[in-house]
Amino acid sequence: MKVVGITGSMGSGKTTVLKMFKTLGVSTYIADVEAKRLMKNSIILKSKIIEEFGSESYIDGELNRSYLAKLIFKDATKLKIINSLVHPAVRFDFEKFIRNAKGKYVLYESALLLQSDTASLCDYIILVSAPFDIRVSRILKRDATREDEIKSRLKHQKIPNESLRKATFFIENSTLKNTQDQVLQIHNYILSKN
Repeated sequence: MKVVGITGSMGSGKTTVLKMFKTLGVSTYIADVEAKRLMKNSIILKSKIIEEFGSESYIDGELNRSYLAKLIFKDATKLKIINSLVHPAVRFDFEKFIRNAKGKYVLYESALLLQSDTASLCDYIILVSAPFDIRVSRILKRDATREDEIKSRLKHQKIPNESLRKATFFIENSTLKNTQDQVLQIHNYILSKN
């Protein structure tokens, strides 16, 4: 089964693009959603997070997102540590997902795909982008986050040039119609290669 990665920074519209592919019969896996599930339910992952970041990481068994966000988005070392704990757990879970997928191919969505070893599982990689001001506006609409916090997070999600070279396809996601056309072209190309 073909595996297609989809990535881009916050607010680029990765999830919107993923939903377009899903309507075309593609099996989809959203790494961020599954990471949150694993951080909540995996005893092993929870214990590693508590060991690294303290018992404040969880309140009544629930992940203390605001506590962790304050730590990791201000300290690149702590961001690397949390990623080194969560990414392997997500990759293992995704490999199980691939084995059980029933779609035409599998689409894996992750903001940090190009910086993780999961990129090696992908036959193709799609990079979704949008202008900076559109991304900030989208995030402000969906999250209860201040604009300065959003801009800080976006700065930490910059994709290095060497990682950009791994992308097979680029989708400029600024208008819905244009994005739909690009998704259909890529989908048809992938199907033609199966």
